[in-house]
Amino acid sequence: MTPTLVRQHLSHAGPTPRVDLWARARDWSEIQERMLVPLYEAVYERLEVGSGTRLLGLGCGSGLALLMAATRGAAITGVEPSSPERLTLARQRLLPEPWGARARAGTRLMDGSPRDAADAETPAYSLVTAFEPIGCLAGDSEGLGELLQGAKPLAERGAPVVLAGWGPPERCTTSSVLRVATKLADPLRSAGSWRPALRDDLEEVAQRSGLRPDGSGRVACPFGYADVESAVRGLLSTGLFDAAISATDPAQVDKELTEALHPYQRPDGTVWMPNVFRYLIARVP
Repeated sequence: MTPTLVRQHLSHAGPTPRVDLWARARDWSEIQERMLVPLYEAVYERLEVGSGTRLLGLGCGSGLALLMAATRGAAITGVEPSSPERLTLARQRLLPEPWGARARAGTRLMDGSPRDAADAETPAYSLVTAFEPIGCLAGDSEGLGELLQGAKPLAERGAPVVLAGWGPPERCTTSSVLRVATKLADPLRSAGSWRPALRDDLEEVAQRSGLRPDGSGRVACPFGYADVESAVRGLLSTGLFDAAISATDPAQVDKELTEALHPYQRPDGTVWMPNVFRYLIARVP
C-alpha cells in the first residue's frame, strides 16, 4: 500500500514526511496499545464497570479499552476523530461482518465528534473515558477539551469522566527516550513538541471543560518490547515523534530513538521501561 502523506500543522521549511498510516495504526494496535492495559483495568475496577454501564470512549483508537469494557458487560460507544485507520481496526475487533465476528450488543463506533454519538433513542451515558494520555506534547490538551465539551451534554448528571495523563518524569523511564523528540523538534518551537508532564495537567483540562474533579490515581504501566525494533515501531505509533520527523526525517528519528533505547535493552534483547500513568475522575455537573 502506498504510504499516506501526513501533513503536520507546523511551520517548517523542509519537505513533509511520508508515513504509512496503516502500518502506524497496526503498530499501535499490535505493539503499543496493550501497554496501557493496567490503566484501563484500574479504572474499570474502581468504577465497577459492568452490565449497567453505558460507556462513551473519546479517542477510542483501535478499541482495546472498549473491548475490555464490553467483556465486563458494558454497552460501548467509541468516537475516534483523528485516525480512521485505528477506527477500522476497532471495527474489526468489535463489530460483525465483513470480518465475521459476532456483534456485541450495544456497540457503536464512529468517526467524528461526540455529537455524532447522540440520537433520540440512546440513553445518556453513565461513564465517559478519554484514555489517550495527555501532558506530553505542547498543546495536546486543546483537542481533548473540545471532545469533552461535546460529550458533556450526552452524559448523565454526576457521571464520571476519566482523563489520563503521563506521570511525573522521574517516575517514567520513557521520558528520557521521549526527549529525543524535543531535541530533534526544538527548532520548530511550536505545538507538537514533547514536554514533561505537569502535576495539574488533568485538573486544568477538567476545570476548563466545566467538570468537577472527584478523585485520582496512579497506575504502573511498564513498556515492554520483544526487541529494539519493536520498541521503535511502538513508540513511533504514538505520534509523539511526529514533530521530530517533520523537523528532520524518519531515518534520523529512527537512528536516535534506537540509540536512546539501548540503556533499557536487557541481555536477552528485550526492552523494558517502567512508567507510571495518572488518571483523574471528574464529574459532570
